[in-house]
Amino acid sequence: MHYEQVFAARGSDYDRAMQTFPNARDAEFWQLLTRGKPSQGEVIADVPAGGGYLQRYLPTGCYYWPHEPCDAFHHGGGRSPGLVGGENAPYASEEGNSLLPLPWANESVDLAMSLAGVHHLDDKAPLFAELYRVVRPGGRMVLSDVAAGSPQAAFLDEVVGAYNLTGHDGRYLTHNTETELETQGWKVMSSEHIACDWWFVDHQAMGLFCHRLFGMVKTDPESVLQAITNWLGTFPHDDGAVSMPWALHTLVAVKPSDDRVGRRTAI
Repeated sequence: MHYEQVFAARGSDYDRAMQTFPNARDAEFWQLLTRGKPSQGEVIADVPAGGGYLQRYLPTGCYYWPHEPCDAFHHGGGRSPGLVGGENAPYASEEGNSLLPLPWANESVDLAMSLAGVHHLDDKAPLFAELYRVVRPGGRMVLSDVAAGSPQAAFLDEVVGAYNLTGHDGRYLTHNTETELETQGWKVMSSEHIACDWWFVDHQAMGLFCHRLFGMVKTDPESVLQAITNWLGTFPHDDGAVSMPWALHTLVAVKPSDDRVGRRTAI
C-alpha cells in the first residue's frame, strides 16, 4: 500500500498514541535535531509530518513547514506552515491530498527533515528529487528511518504486519539509499545507525502505545507487549520506567552551494 493509503486507514490511531504518550519517542526527535542543527530564522520542512510532532522540539524562531497528505492525523501540524512561537509564514499552495509534489517554491527551505516515513515508499527517488528542489543551495536534509535487516524492521514486518489492517512490508534504508540521494544531487555528509529507545512509565504504557501507534487492532495491548518482549526485549530502569529497544539509520545530506556540482535540472 502507498503511504497515503496506509495512514488514511490508521493515521488517527497513530496520532492518538502520540498525543497520549508525547514523550515516548523523544530520543528519535532529539537525534534528528542534533544532526540537523536548526537555528532561529530557518525554514524547517517536515515531510511526511504526521501530526506535526517535530514542531515542539524546534528552537523558538524557526519557521516550521509540515507537509502531511493524510487528514487522519487530525490533531497536529497538517499542512499549514508557521513560525514556532510566532506568526504564519507564506508558502506555495497545496496540490491535492498527496505526498508529492511538495507544496513549496524552489529553494525556499533551509533544512528538510524526514523521520520514519519513507519506508512506506516503494520508490524514494521522487521524494529525494522534490526535497532537492525546495531546499536552497547550501541547505541540508536529515533522513532517518529503520534500517533493512534490523530487529526493528523484522518486528514491523512480522509482528505489526500480522496484527494491523494494512499489513506491513517496509522498504527500509539500505546502502543504496546513499546512492539514491547522490543521484538526485545531494552530497551525503554522514550515515549513522543510532540507538533511540522508546521510553515509558511502565510496561502497560508500552503495550498500549504500540498497540495504538501501529494500529494492531487484531490483537490486544497485552499481546503486543509480549511480542515486543519476544522480538526486541525491554529494559527496566531504577525508577520503575521501562524502555523498548529502537534504532534508526540517519543520513545527513547537503545541497551543494554551486548547483552545477549536483543535479542541474530542477523538477
